[in-house]
Amino acid sequence: MADAPALADADAPVTKTPLTLDVAIDKKSTCERRVRVTIPRDDIRRYFDEAIGELMPSALLPGFRPGRAPRTLVQSRFRTELTDQIRSKLLTDAMTQVSEQEKLSPISEPDIDLGAVVLPEDGPMTFEFSIEVRPEFEMPQWKGLAIKRPSREIATADVDEALGNLLRERSRLVPSEGSPAEGDLAIVDLRCLDGDTLLSEAHELEIVVRPKLSFADAELDGFAALVAKAKPGDTLSAEVTISPEAAVESLRGRNVRIELKLLEVKKLELPELTPELLQELGDFDSADALRAAVQGQLENQLAWHRRRQVRQQVASALTAAADWDLPPDLLKRQSQRELERSILELRRSGFDDDAIRLHVNELRQTALASTARALKEHFILERIAEEESIGDSSADYDEEIRAIAAQSGESPRRVRASLEKRGLMDVLRNQIIERKTLDLITAAASFTDVPFEFRKPDADAVDHAVCGAVVGEEEIPTATHSEPAPARGPGRR
Repeated sequence: MADAPALADADAPVTKTPLTLDVAIDKKSTCERRVRVTIPRDDIRRYFDEAIGELMPSALLPGFRPGRAPRTLVQSRFRTELTDQIRSKLLTDAMTQVSEQEKLSPISEPDIDLGAVVLPEDGPMTFEFSIEVRPEFEMPQWKGLAIKRPSREIATADVDEALGNLLRERSRLVPSEGSPAEGDLAIVDLRCLDGDTLLSEAHELEIVVRPKLSFADAELDGFAALVAKAKPGDTLSAEVTISPEAAVESLRGRNVRIELKLLEVKKLELPELTPELLQELGDFDSADALRAAVQGQLENQLAWHRRRQVRQQVASALTAAADWDLPPDLLKRQSQRELERSILELRRSGFDDDAIRLHVNELRQTALASTARALKEHFILERIAEEESIGDSSADYDEEIRAIAAQSGESPRRVRASLEKRGLMDVLRNQIIERKTLDLITAAASFTDVPFEFRKPDADAVDHAVCGAVVGEEEIPTATHSEPAPARGPGRR
């Protein structure tokens, strides 16, 4: 019976002895920390002893049976391997302990030069690293907000206009000898110049004539007026201002010239709503069934506008006192994620590719400023979610993916595979958590309904940067789908 406690102790989990660290943290900014860590010699010896003890039973040295070589010989023979192993283990354990001990709440991977970290022959081991952490701030009052909520009944005229926009996508393009009018398709060659220097060019761009033409880094106001009297073969010139957040820093804020050579004008002839077209649009058995689907799509878009405007008001209230700065590198990295989040949300709400492209171009032109607002809002919502124990579940992901699939015409399986391949599941998670947190905030708010008008199609967007480059261009998910779907139909809203 006397042996029983010893057996129980042998089966008990081993408690790891913590390192005796000396940690110095330099607060560079709200989110940036420079950390210096010193590990004393006693801890280094302990790790050496543990590593040699683990190696001894299997160590093979000439003249000795396995596990029979003297400890000093094993230590001498395997010193290089042991040093690398112990250095790596000390680094891993020390950084884990520092994060937990100092409650750093990292938001990025540590920036550390591993090649500069040395395990010395004598004395302590010291290393440094930089890390971005979640900012510390006073929580704003989020209960009882007064919010104006967009409100609108979807009318027959709304459905008529959206259905017309949907049919435009199936229109027959008819060549025209006249000047392009608003709504026509202009095919142009584009050249963008800074003085005599060619910045970028594009050939046979297809542009729907609207009052504005949106580029990734600029906007041409008065596009419809510019081409109103032009004939095929004419070259037109206009001046645009490069966005202050364009990829080419030397061109930010500069006025540059664009030249448009009008190659061809095409007018759109709307198709008749035949049984064949109804089938092609989504296997509808009648025009009424298509109109019902279009009305449902408008309801989804209205819900998106309502969420967006409510969210903007919530964000303004939550971030009113958030005057802390965010690291520029963090903003640059996260601006891409903000674009991806916006695209997912727009797709979920059934906007078509043209509307998504226009929204993306607008975001690109103010990427850093909008990202700073979104990040501050995210940090605050994250704190609220933690304090209120708001989490995600597999059912939440299934619902989000089903909604995206319903709008894109793809299967949920393909949508999930695409999100996972592009590494966007964490973006989806943030979207789920933030939506749930916003629901909690709005449940405690008071609302006043205000009239809402859908945005009229006043701009067309092209996938082109005047300065010739787009920040993160290769990573931005394209707003295209391989299969047409009726849910994407309600036009260029």
